[in-house]
Amino acid sequence: MNLQQVVAELKAERDRIERAIAAIEGLNSTGRRRRGRPLGSANALKKRGHRHMSAEARKRISEATKRRWAAWRKRKKAA
Repeated sequence: MNLQQVVAELKAERDRIERAIAAIEGLNSTGRRRRGRPLGSANALKKRGHRHMSAEARKRISEATKRRWAAWRKRKKAA
């Protein structure tokens, strides 16, 4: 087998492989891999319930936020 024929066969094989890769990538409409759970998995189909915060918890968070902002204003005023 001569060298030119080997090179031609390798190029033809490369072209076939590139066409196969393009066809496979074309199956995914975006051209990118999906991240996360596969579509239709059991966990993806479950609906999440809304979490409710009690009035007491809202009040605690509100007071903590007010304390944080007061401390921030105090540091800013001192500087």
